[in-house]
Amino acid sequence: MNTIKEKRTDNIMESLLVYSPLYRTFSYGPNHPLRPTRLHLTHVLMGAYGLLEGSGIRVLQPKGAGEEDLERVHSRAYIEALMRANTGESFPSAFNWGLGFGDNPIFPGVWDWSRIVAGGSLLALEEVAEGRANVAFHTGGGFHHAHRSRAAGFCYLNDLAVAMARQTEEGHRILYLDIDAHHGDGVQETFYRSDRVLTVSIHESPVYLFPGTGYVDEQGEGEGQGFSVNVPLTRGASDPVFIRAFEEVVPSLAKSFDPDFVVLQLGVDTMKSDPLAHQRYTTESIIHVVARIKEIFGARIMAAGGGGYEMDTVARCWTLAWGILTGRDLPDELPLTYVEERARYGATGSGRLTLRDPAPGIPQDQTLAEKHLDETLKFLRHSGVI
Repeated sequence: MNTIKEKRTDNIMESLLVYSPLYRTFSYGPNHPLRPTRLHLTHVLMGAYGLLEGSGIRVLQPKGAGEEDLERVHSRAYIEALMRANTGESFPSAFNWGLGFGDNPIFPGVWDWSRIVAGGSLLALEEVAEGRANVAFHTGGGFHHAHRSRAAGFCYLNDLAVAMARQTEEGHRILYLDIDAHHGDGVQETFYRSDRVLTVSIHESPVYLFPGTGYVDEQGEGEGQGFSVNVPLTRGASDPVFIRAFEEVVPSLAKSFDPDFVVLQLGVDTMKSDPLAHQRYTTESIIHVVARIKEIFGARIMAAGGGGYEMDTVARCWTLAWGILTGRDLPDELPLTYVEERARYGATGSGRLTLRDPAPGIPQDQTLAEKHLDETLKFLRHSGVI
């Protein structure tokens, strides 16, 4: 078998952005915190910085994922239930599938939306796996909570698990790194008994936050024992704590596991402006983790979006990430075209006109967060995971 490492024979940097203008046509409802418009605003900001064109940059629109791909992760009965929900009308057994209540409303096109999202991550990872792109970014992906037969946490189809399941079937080994504030329970669940995917999640402690999983002692089962690594951080953790957690865990695991490629879930609900979590990160954390992943791997990187419920913060963070992945140095002043577009959607960013957050200064007292991290790292070392 030719692996991705063997396929690369040149130094040409091909960067792929996967995006569909159809994303902005879907809505979870006027009062739902997840607004697909955030993907449109991210695309506008990337375009305003010139990140959608130029040498080595491609932009592709995804097609809906096929049912064969979906059935590697999701049950046939659940897929049929989601198809039935596409009309936007509820049905008697909808609740059994996690459909139709607050987090996971039934809205017109919910199957179409979910299938395109899954197709986007399939496309992005396939392009990396086949050596046609060194890095790929699917801003619309990252729905890591969906389970085999149940929607959860705004997620209907687990696009990341679907994409990785296809590649593991081809024999590839994947490092999955999830930095969303919420633990990636659906992805972990899919590969909990597999040694083909090493899942690493740095997230807010499940003591405080949905989905209530991601404790440090969740480390896999059977062949997957030791291949699930969870680094829960106490609420209120800031950049230095997150960056230390990353550096203590990820580089050494990446070296020892030696994956064919890395999948990076870039949820930004960890930012201090986010309304649904309690961490206090700034853009410094995003810059650090993406730059270090690129430094460690060079290429072989597929990134996806994820959480993030303050639209301007989402657009700025993911544009910064795409700039790093494509090797572009972006000026800090936000382009006027983006400032005008975000105002149309009420995403004013509290009037901030810079791409990066201001220097955070001296963090609030982080003694508790540091002590909690010390205990977590001690447990991981004692158990032989790191």
